[in-house]
Amino acid sequence: MSGTSEGPTPTADLIRPAVTESNVQPSPRTGAPPLVPPYSSAFSAAPLAMAVVDREGFVTDTNPALADLLGTAPGELVGRVAADLVDLTSDARAWHAYREVLRGRQAQLRCTRRLKHPDGHSLWVQVTVAPLSAEEPGGVLLSVADISAHRELQAKLRHLQMHDPVTRLPNRTLFFERLSAALEAESYDEKGTTGRIGLCYLDLDGFKAINDTLGHRVGDSLLAAVAERLTRCAEEAGQTRSIPPLVARLGGDEFALLVEDSTGTEQLADLAESVLEALRTPFDLSGRRLSVAASIGVVERQAAGTTPTALMQAADTTLYWAKADGKDRWTLFDPERNAHRMTRQALASTLRPAIDRGEFALEYQPLVSMEDGLLRGVEALVRWKHPQFGVLAPNRFIGLAEEDGSIVPLGRWILATACRQARDWQLTHPDEPPIFVSVNVAVRQVWDSDLVADVARILEETELAPHLLQLELTESAVMGSAGRPLQALQALSDMGVRIAIDDFGTGYSNLAYLSRLPVSVLKLDGSFVRGFQYESDNSTAVPPNPADEVVVEAMIQLAHRLGLTVTAECVETLAQASRLRRIGCDTGQGWLYSRPVSPDRISELLGVRV
Repeated sequence: MSGTSEGPTPTADLIRPAVTESNVQPSPRTGAPPLVPPYSSAFSAAPLAMAVVDREGFVTDTNPALADLLGTAPGELVGRVAADLVDLTSDARAWHAYREVLRGRQAQLRCTRRLKHPDGHSLWVQVTVAPLSAEEPGGVLLSVADISAHRELQAKLRHLQMHDPVTRLPNRTLFFERLSAALEAESYDEKGTTGRIGLCYLDLDGFKAINDTLGHRVGDSLLAAVAERLTRCAEEAGQTRSIPPLVARLGGDEFALLVEDSTGTEQLADLAESVLEALRTPFDLSGRRLSVAASIGVVERQAAGTTPTALMQAADTTLYWAKADGKDRWTLFDPERNAHRMTRQALASTLRPAIDRGEFALEYQPLVSMEDGLLRGVEALVRWKHPQFGVLAPNRFIGLAEEDGSIVPLGRWILATACRQARDWQLTHPDEPPIFVSVNVAVRQVWDSDLVADVARILEETELAPHLLQLELTESAVMGSAGRPLQALQALSDMGVRIAIDDFGTGYSNLAYLSRLPVSVLKLDGSFVRGFQYESDNSTAVPPNPADEVVVEAMIQLAHRLGLTVTAECVETLAQASRLRRIGCDTGQGWLYSRPVSPDRISELLGVRV
């Protein structure tokens, strides 16, 4: 009888050499003097299976319990190689320790082995080898305890611990155990493997509504039915594969299908599509017809260099993309899209500290009179001098600042810096007409701070006249303003500060409503101005659509009748400037005049036709 630690082995009729060292040479034995009373009677009657083994590793005596355990007669065991009876030679560590005990260099060996009984069933045993007492020098006592029932109980408990009670699928713990094993080098370094791994990570669209309205019992039944369909999909996908996909429930309505030895993204895409198709068929549960769909994040990559954490993060991100893109779909992981997301997260996490560290700076773009080409004002534009990503334009971080509220301290800093700079230009160029500075303001600055008090304090500290400050708000933010925003705008206007609507023409464009707002300036969105320019198509000049000019002219005329001035954004050509001047536009802003520049460059433009 023999066995291994992992599975069935050849029977014990195949005797391996026990020991090859010079001091332990195998030799035929027919037996040895039995144990001396009073121990012999206790040895024979003991329920624990035992054998006496000499220094050469041969059995010299056994008790009936060992013969019963191994399924043989006691007399047949005497003279046999003890290590073969309990399969010690197939495990290098156990075999080495056993030889050390025989030599007297180690006090004891204890190990667990799996043996094959002659009747065909397997049993787990705990083997203990220890020297005999001083009265019996030179031999060891081998004892074998049947722990099969204990191992079976352990296996049942492990199954319960590693499987979800609702769906009977592997749970999160077992899933990560399998995933970690699949990512170990020995799992994919073998010849004939692709060395790749894939994952479909999904959750159900609409499950929460079903669970909340119909109860957890119906919800659990639905999860079990979903698990059955996922298992069928995995079985179908695994018909041509040596390792079928592992289906697991990770918690809630989240499931995963792990594809080891993946053949590429096409295999994962086919699996994801089959899952979506399977789940689209309504479920009939206890007389109810329920419909759910799924969003699936698909990741497929080389196993080498991948960790379970990295794979799951990629899958979770891709699942979020699938939901954001409309649900009931699968989305493949995109490294470039993920890099953009990671950059966004990195910026968001460092935005507030960057304000304190002074990483922001202002550039200024001229606002030029259309009538005489002289500088009338500037728009302050913030830049983030990021230590890792370089100089960032506002579109990279202003949205983040508005989301987390850091727009309030950042906006306050921009306002104070711009006003201080405008006053500095006024003091250093006393012979030139003072220019105003225009600063963008987010709606959240009105709601989350006392903007009126901030402006009043900054104007007082910098000694800048209120009429030299212009605050820009987007059209969507201003139109329909009521309550606190409208009160703030009115208070700022009463203070003498100019209020401008930025990107006008992209939102409500309600000029009648403007008459009831404390607004003094309209900034036409650049899309109107761009329609003025000639475009080249196969070297043939194509004139602009006359309707664009008619619309802009009408807006300018209505704005003037309401007492408002008009600034045109994105002026890039002389032709655009000429026609804007002809239809009465007051000021222009764009690359025709200047890109955003440093304060020193603005100083050079004062009093000069731009």
